[in-house]
Amino acid sequence: MLKSDRTEALFAEAKKYTPGGVNTSIRAVDRPLVFARASGSKTYDADGNEYIDYHAAFGPPLLGHCNRRVNQRVFEVLEKIDLIGVGTTELEARVAEKIVEHVPSAEMALMCNTGSEATHHAIRLSRAVTGRRKIIKFQGCYHGWHDYVCMNVITPADRVGKKDPCSAGMLQEAVDNTLVVTFNSLEEVEAVVGENHGEIAAIILEPIPHNIGCVLPQQEFLEGLREICDKEGIILIFDEVITGFRHNLGGYQKICGVTPDLTALGKAIANGYPCAAICGKKELMERFATGGGDVFFAGTYNAHPLSMAAALETIEQLEDGTVHEHIFDLGSALREGLKELVARYRVKAHVTGFGSVFVVYFMDPPVNSYTDLLRNDSERDMAFRWGMVDRGIFMHPMCLKRSHVSAAHTEEDVGRTLEKAAEVLKEIA
Repeated sequence: MLKSDRTEALFAEAKKYTPGGVNTSIRAVDRPLVFARASGSKTYDADGNEYIDYHAAFGPPLLGHCNRRVNQRVFEVLEKIDLIGVGTTELEARVAEKIVEHVPSAEMALMCNTGSEATHHAIRLSRAVTGRRKIIKFQGCYHGWHDYVCMNVITPADRVGKKDPCSAGMLQEAVDNTLVVTFNSLEEVEAVVGENHGEIAAIILEPIPHNIGCVLPQQEFLEGLREICDKEGIILIFDEVITGFRHNLGGYQKICGVTPDLTALGKAIANGYPCAAICGKKELMERFATGGGDVFFAGTYNAHPLSMAAALETIEQLEDGTVHEHIFDLGSALREGLKELVARYRVKAHVTGFGSVFVVYFMDPPVNSYTDLLRNDSERDMAFRWGMVDRGIFMHPMCLKRSHVSAAHTEEDVGRTLEKAAEVLKEIA
């Protein structure tokens, strides 16, 4: 049994001063969790329990927790400069240059702090450029907390096909102007575009919907979206906050060969330091007020020197391809190992993923859209996740959530993970 006395005491204290004891809704789970430190592939809670960490804060520390070279780069900058109010720094210019070099859609880039900000700016820009109000998003895709898109993510079965806002207080006009369609259904997209001809400003999507685990896109679907947008004058936005850098320095767009007009980046861009970016075609990006255009873009902490140092070091470590080769190999080993265990113990489950991402759905395939995931056995899903946590393997204890491999994970970590997974799956069976 894991020790928990100090964790429970600290969490109770946190709840006195912070609603629910956590500072973002998605951190609220069924048990108190208080973490004290992290290093490489491991995290340690307040009671000293060690975990092999596959949650990885939803994916940012691609190189592993507290990567020494990233932190050293940050420390060097910290001794020279902190926050500036006007002008620019050499660091932010170099990070933007690297993004433009590697990401196919990026002719120019602007830095911000969170993925939500990046998608917000992309949608606002799309509306300004097209003069249209409506956007299309996909059921199950998450693009941040703002009113434009904070809807239809983990939707109850009886709400699928209807508007499902994630929060009270959202503007009804924003909800009304966001049209929700089924991922991988080009026919449905074509129908909605036809019904709203000349009114759609943008289509936004995660090229792989990782916020619901890993729903792989059909190539003809992505190519079809590009064709529709070209034909109808619609801005195509790839939300690569998760897929960008984790799957390839050029994002998933580099892998699939479909180039959007605008791209949102975040998460792995700075190995855990707060950093995000919006990038895209020059003719679009120059509409932002930073370049004299009429679309407001601001943020005191945008391109903070510490985040830029972390981003530059992260990108440089990824450029020779060895990190991606390593994490893809380990990701494949985990998926194949889990598939073998599922078959051995005859558990009704579907193991999937891409590159360094893996997930176990407790259902039979196929998985082409969120609707398919309504068949997932949530009770078994949670039993598996908590069973792994109890054995020192940290996977986010929430249904459908993905797990991530970092460059700091080892073959030994994978072996131990599969050993513990065998114990849990045997119990579930």
